[in-house]
Amino acid sequence: MKASPSDQRSLLDLVRVDIELQRAEDARQHPPQAARVKELIATRGEQGRTLVEKTNARDDLKVQLGRVESDISVARTRQERDRDLLGKTAVAREARALEGEIDSLAVRIDGLETQQLELMELLQAADEAVAAQQRLLEQTTAEGQELSVGGKAAVEKAAAEVQQLTRDRAAVVSRIPSDLVALYERLAARGPAVGHFQHGTCGGCHMALAPTDIAQLRKAADDDVMHCPECGCIIVRTAESGLT
Repeated sequence: MKASPSDQRSLLDLVRVDIELQRAEDARQHPPQAARVKELIATRGEQGRTLVEKTNARDDLKVQLGRVESDISVARTRQERDRDLLGKTAVAREARALEGEIDSLAVRIDGLETQQLELMELLQAADEAVAAQQRLLEQTTAEGQELSVGGKAAVEKAAAEVQQLTRDRAAVVSRIPSDLVALYERLAARGPAVGHFQHGTCGGCHMALAPTDIAQLRKAADDDVMHCPECGCIIVRTAESGLT
């Protein structure tokens, strides 16, 4: 294929734009915050499940404490009733029975009050655990929201860059012959498409060419489209190529 040296040099502009376009497209599709946001979503789900477990455990303690307090209330009510009856009875046998029940209720109330204190301590610790887990969940949520806002801004910025670079690419393509652009597109679909030849090295694969290959580049006409024997990309020769 033949192409003027200036058209071949324009391919270097095209590949530079394409590299920037790919970078911007990657940034648009994969903002730097995305990976962390994904981690936080998983973390938040786990923290939410833990919060439910801790809340359920606290609520169970509340139920247990309510039952104990209800039992204490019932025992005290019955104890007061027995004392009232004891003060009214004149039958020795009934008095002994009431005194025995009053003593038994006192022991029961004492045990229930001990259990009540233990449950109150456990409930306080459970309340603190729920509050701490809630704060942890809120921190994770806040971080996720902040990163999401930053990610959205990054995507919008990258999208704007993609639009501008797409226009830049169209401008570069417009000044290159269509057959040369088509060759470039075919090569770009499989790997490096263009390489600036400098210091005996292909700019596409960065391999040093053999002396015989360099000699062929020296002998080729300026408008010959030459390819790298290593990677097959178009070798663009310029004044910096050191072939003259």
